[in-house]
Amino acid sequence: QLQASGGGSVQTEDSLRLSCGASGLILNNVAVGWFRQAPGKERDLVAGIGWNALHTYYADSVKGRFTITRDNAENMVFLQMTSLKPEDTAVYYCAAKPWGLGQEGPEDYRYWGQGTLVTVSS
Repeated sequence: QLQASGGGSVQTEDSLRLSCGASGLILNNVAVGWFRQAPGKERDLVAGIGWNALHTYYADSVKGRFTITRDNAENMVFLQMTSLKPEDTAVYYCAAKPWGLGQEGPEDYRYWGQGTLVTVSS
């Protein structure tokens, strides 16, 4: 029901914009989180936006570099990533939680996209 896209291979300090679209799910009343998982590591929340867009969350490692936004008219959520670093390399997933704030852990999200790979080379 969720589709994450926009990943790719970039160089350090480059930018990427990830998109999360939904089919069969209206994103207006759900929190959307962007998670990432690097090989051998846990899936961590990097950015989230609450169901009413009043709350946003960013992991310390991405504050000031990543921006999460939502466009309810288009039923999309975006993650703008700038100043990318090699340590940002991971598979990025979007997930949705009805009526959430966007700061919950992965176990609280009901709907998941398939993931999109971001590779940042030095």
